[in-house]
Amino acid sequence: MLIKRGPEIPSSEVTPESVYHGRRTFLKKAAFATAGLATAGVAGPLTSSARPQNPGWNRPPAGPYNTDEDLTSFKDITTYNNFYEFGTDKDDPYKNAGDFKTRPWRLTIEGEVRKPAAYELDDFLKPYKLEDRVYRLRCVEGWSMIIPWLGFPIGDVVRKVEPTSRARYIEFTTLHDPRQMPGQKRPVLNWPYVEGLRMDEAMHPLAIFVVGLYGKELPNQNGAPFRIVVPWKYGFKSCKSIVKIRFVENEPRTTWNIAAPNEYGFYSNVNPDVDHPRWSQKFERRIGEFRKRRTMMFNGYGDQVASLYTGMDLRKHF
Repeated sequence: MLIKRGPEIPSSEVTPESVYHGRRTFLKKAAFATAGLATAGVAGPLTSSARPQNPGWNRPPAGPYNTDEDLTSFKDITTYNNFYEFGTDKDDPYKNAGDFKTRPWRLTIEGEVRKPAAYELDDFLKPYKLEDRVYRLRCVEGWSMIIPWLGFPIGDVVRKVEPTSRARYIEFTTLHDPRQMPGQKRPVLNWPYVEGLRMDEAMHPLAIFVVGLYGKELPNQNGAPFRIVVPWKYGFKSCKSIVKIRFVENEPRTTWNIAAPNEYGFYSNVNPDVDHPRWSQKFERRIGEFRKRRTMMFNGYGDQVASLYTGMDLRKHF
């Protein structure tokens, strides 16, 4: 399928000046008064390819946690989504999630931890420092984006709740509310949506909890108010609108692995040498481009994450 380059964001969709100047107000409202927007060194001159789509947002420098590739537009990021809770077509989340209520939002942490608790999300987020991360996100259908996320490492939470020695995996669960999420009225998947990571994967500094993108509060259709992003794994390894985090001893049964175990393995690493049963994994197309790109092992993050899988057969553990 060819995907045409979307139009530039019209002035009506660019963040108004009042919103830009109110960004600190948003962060304070979201209980991030002490967080700050990004890590040290973010401010500085921008190349033309790194031009921000929103006034007041400075792109973080390239490095082990940030790609310097051209950014996907805010419009494409927020209108072309996989979020089956709001429908299976790519534009369904944008069309159907507008009235989704993300406050108040309750989050529980349970299982093999010394400090289980239930939180109001804003209270839960207070201790954590937000930072901008510019990641590649690839999905199994062969398309990809470059998205500037706003979040913090999953490992920060793991250390705070003190997992026991029995905790080897983390299970994440999405809200189940068919009244607000019309896609859950259909048996497309086993609801609620469940995803999981091995503990060392979750502790890797590339794996983050996300609360925003392009320096703005996370849109409903992108997984508001709280989701995970694991950039070396396929797009479906991205649990959205999370209400429960559970630490477990055994590998959790994840939604896509239950739905089609021959197609979606637990690990879901980007691996161009392992074809999906119904299409090749060797190439992808960036949203907004016509040409195909050769898919990179671990989505290009091999130098950072390959050691997590030393000794594993990645064709068997796909």
